[in-house]
Amino acid sequence: MQSFYKEIVLDHFQRPRNRRELEQATIEEHINNPLCGDHVTVYANVYDDTLEEVSFTGRGCSISQASASMLTEQLTGASRNEAEQKIQTFLQMMQTEENEDLGELAALKGVVQTPNRTRCATLAWEAMQRALE
Repeated sequence: MQSFYKEIVLDHFQRPRNRRELEQATIEEHINNPLCGDHVTVYANVYDDTLEEVSFTGRGCSISQASASMLTEQLTGASRNEAEQKIQTFLQMMQTEENEDLGELAALKGVVQTPNRTRCATLAWEAMQRALE
């Protein structure tokens, strides 16, 4: 299972989804991790309370960048409420036990072996949480 999780993360790192700046995004939030230098900016266009388009830019380790890519796939098309719930569920999983109900997001819990790497996986999610508040 561990190698399967690594493959998912590596795929998102090598072929990131929605990695681009959104011109005139209705939501934009930047966050960095001063401990390792990772940084990410998340963008979204919200229309009628739905995240119509979600993207990111940034630089960092494979976990932080793969997680940002996964966030964009998970939240595009979600209502604001659905996005907030998914973010909360993901962040909770990263602090507790793996949650297979989250699909491929469980791969991030599977590859994080130390607490300092948890911050890498949650960086983009915390940025989007802030942006939605």
